[in-house]
Amino acid sequence: MGRILNVVARPRSQAARAYRTWVGLAPDAIAPGIAPSPGHDLVDHGGRTFPSLDYVSFFLGGSGQWSASDVKAIDAALAGAMTDPGLNEIMGQYFGGKPPTTSPHQSQVLAVQPPRRTDKTAVERIVAQLQSGGHLSQLDRSRTVVNLMLPAGTVLADSGGAQKRQGLDEEAADSLHGLGGFHGSLHLGGGVTYYAVGVFSQRLNGGQENGIVAFDEPWKNVVATFYHELNEARTDADVEDAIRAGDDPKADALLGWTSAQGFEVGDFPVFEAGTDLGLVFKEVRLGAGGTAPIQLMWSNRVHGPEAPS
Repeated sequence: MGRILNVVARPRSQAARAYRTWVGLAPDAIAPGIAPSPGHDLVDHGGRTFPSLDYVSFFLGGSGQWSASDVKAIDAALAGAMTDPGLNEIMGQYFGGKPPTTSPHQSQVLAVQPPRRTDKTAVERIVAQLQSGGHLSQLDRSRTVVNLMLPAGTVLADSGGAQKRQGLDEEAADSLHGLGGFHGSLHLGGGVTYYAVGVFSQRLNGGQENGIVAFDEPWKNVVATFYHELNEARTDADVEDAIRAGDDPKADALLGWTSAQGFEVGDFPVFEAGTDLGLVFKEVRLGAGGTAPIQLMWSNRVHGPEAPS
């Protein structure tokens, strides 16, 4: 099995270069823009997917670190995007032509304080804490993704996991160098708990970016990050187990939809956006009215990122 990505990283950032090196890809193309690329089409390896997905969002850090308006906007836009018929029609090609469905649960703002620098070990500790505290007791864990929304100023690092053993440059793989989020799973209490984690992407004092700043308001960046991660979770649920398995030949069968290069459904579009994030990060009109800030997903039928009609 080749190395598989389960992250979203800002194009041409140090994190993006670290991941490209890790999976054995050439450096970024010089010219921005995305042309059709059938060689990056996704292949079904037969692993777990979620044709019917539930998710629940936990805004970490407590109410003092989240504005009520941001929480409301994130909840509404993410639910609107994940349940939109046009967007799900595109995703339906990975589910036998039938659009997948999504059911959002009521979000919660929790006084669970993530470390200032939150790595994979800290993420798994928080997920375990949520489960032991009864926050996940009413959920069907077999089809639910737990979203961990990190508060402003928190740095997300993809360290402490199997990637280190496989040669990932962990010093570059954090949100100060372009990482936006990742998804994975944790074996707890005789079952599997699926999660996604994302940074509050914004420009910090001094101009440095934390995460992927693609829109004019940070909450929109949060929505786009979790739209990316939830679509990857529902098309490639057990990628974390595949990464843990490393070079074991059986690891390949754990994967859902990935390309030959190790990309999931959201990866190649954002990696190839170059300096123009607007090529794939867009506010799209929803069938129910209004708009949502998303990142376009890969579509085999157009051999590239596809926008809803």
